[in-house]
Amino acid sequence: MNTLSSIKEKVARSKDLDFGTIFSESIELFKKTWLQGFLLQIFTIVVMLPLIIVLYIPLIGLVIAQAEGGYGDPDAFSGFFAGMSLLYILFVFVGIFVLGAVSVALNAAFFRMMHKLDDNQQVSTSDFFYFLKGKHLSKLMLLMIISTLIAIPAALLCYIPLIYVIVPMSYFSLVFAFNPELSVGDIVSASFSIGNKKWLISFGLVIVASLLSQIVGALLCGIGVLFTATFVYHPTYLIYKNVIGFEEGSEIAQIGTSNE
Repeated sequence: MNTLSSIKEKVARSKDLDFGTIFSESIELFKKTWLQGFLLQIFTIVVMLPLIIVLYIPLIGLVIAQAEGGYGDPDAFSGFFAGMSLLYILFVFVGIFVLGAVSVALNAAFFRMMHKLDDNQQVSTSDFFYFLKGKHLSKLMLLMIISTLIAIPAALLCYIPLIYVIVPMSYFSLVFAFNPELSVGDIVSASFSIGNKKWLISFGLVIVASLLSQIVGALLCGIGVLFTATFVYHPTYLIYKNVIGFEEGSEIAQIGTSNE
């Protein structure tokens, strides 16, 4: 079991990584995980759908009502938002954090499935729901709140700090996936330790992987993005693998076998 001190020690002792090697290994690993990546996108859409409905159905109703009336009221939208109750706004914010936590839980499970496929082990669709338990979701909600508290001030400072912190933040779900026993504070600290040490290669790989996944997805009639979008997760996984590594016989091997 990794502790915060052992993770930081491994990060401090880690060697420089080769951009080309990580990128080529990401492509090879993606060949094994593309189907699970597609399922992750589908599950994420299904999870976020209730929030989309709650947010947009009232607004769509307002637009339709104006269209049927044959005229546009410029004050209608401001009146609509002004009339939103505090309870509704609170409900939306809570919904964002709850469904966001579920989405991160799916991402974390995907990372663990990625490790099993990387190790030529079998996975099943039920493995996606490994972290959908109260003890994990409460930690993930707190992690999301901390992410928001980091991202908003960083964005307000002309976005330059946000560009920097986005790399350590990209390791939050990854560190959680393989170290769920760590506290939220330790997960954040470990993620920043990895992100700071490997910032340049992480940023470069994520940018290149994102552009490649979008371009290839667009070439596949747009819908291909559902298959290629998760390619961006592979470089950070391989950086974690090379820097921290995995302990054999750990909780990872229990995916699909735990009945908790």
